[in-house]
Amino acid sequence: MTNFLKEVYYVSWSDLKFMRHHYKNLFISSIMSPLLYLIAFGYGLGQDLEVGGVPYIAFIIPGIAALSSLNSSFASTSARLNVQRLYYRCFDVLMMCPVSIGSIVLGKAVVGVLRGLISSSILFGIGLVIAPDLMLTPLYVISIFMSCLAFSLLGVTAALLAKSHQSMATFSSLVILPMTFLCGTFFSLSNMPEYIQYVLYALPLTHSSEAVRAAALGWDFPWVSLVVLVAFAVAFFIINVCLIKSKRV
Repeated sequence: MTNFLKEVYYVSWSDLKFMRHHYKNLFISSIMSPLLYLIAFGYGLGQDLEVGGVPYIAFIIPGIAALSSLNSSFASTSARLNVQRLYYRCFDVLMMCPVSIGSIVLGKAVVGVLRGLISSSILFGIGLVIAPDLMLTPLYVISIFMSCLAFSLLGVTAALLAKSHQSMATFSSLVILPMTFLCGTFFSLSNMPEYIQYVLYALPLTHSSEAVRAAALGWDFPWVSLVVLVAFAVAFFIINVCLIKSKRV
């Protein structure tokens, strides 16, 4: 196990160095979108609303935190790995190194997990100040971490499958953008038609939003959603390992 963790660190070393040297730009890009969502939806549209017995601002902040885990984790992992594969061609060199395939997958996901945690933590820290109904609980931390891990591994999957930079943009438009607005981040899914709810519950961000929101507001925790997030993370990990083993990257 110790050797495996060392291999994960070795694989992630260059990405961590990149993150360290560009931390100002990464910080600004990670927090700007969540703050805009918070101002536009929380204050611009829902200042006088209540959802589930809490002010709308308290309802929306956990949803935006879950959304931040998606956007920051997926974008940082997929964009960097996509460039390494298709432009610099350095991923081919990595595959020839004496490290396990599992460590390559997790190592490439580390930077996405870290950026997702940073973005979500900053936003939630602001939320604790402006929304007294919110609580920082162990279940919240676990839910956010699993969200970041699942979406970072999804970013690895997308980057491994991409045949060009344009295909990455297409994937984001067809998968990431719909999840951003439809998976319960800004509204309760109970307002949607039942047949649409079935579709939305097949998407990971829906379960992330529900788990994070319930943990932050002290509602009954949806353990099924947490299990589904773990299942998504495991599934994406296995897919990535299979893609590398089959040499389809």
